[in-house]
Amino acid sequence: MSGPTIFAKIIAGQAPADIVYEDEHCLAFRDVNPQAPVHVLLVPRKPLPQLSDATEADRALLGHLMMCAPKIAEQLGIGGRYRLVMNDGVEAGQTVFHLHLHILGGRIFQWPPG
Repeated sequence: MSGPTIFAKIIAGQAPADIVYEDEHCLAFRDVNPQAPVHVLLVPRKPLPQLSDATEADRALLGHLMMCAPKIAEQLGIGGRYRLVMNDGVEAGQTVFHLHLHILGGRIFQWPPG
């Protein structure tokens, strides 16, 4: 794949998004194809294609994302009642190769997720 991903364009302000949170390391925006009443994508500003590409140098960034998720969920009214999903690779369902967390809530989830 060549060129920036849609997430990189959103981060750069070159593509529209309904941004619900941002700080110096990441931003979160509503998914355009929601799988739950609340479905937000949390992306790092650093262009990291997928979790498998992370290195020890990314430890703090990954921890930051995990610590932001509960704050965002609380802000969206789903605190303590949400699911986090991170797909790693095509076979896991990843379609945009810029690491991202799905924050899903607002409905009852089943297990296994399918």
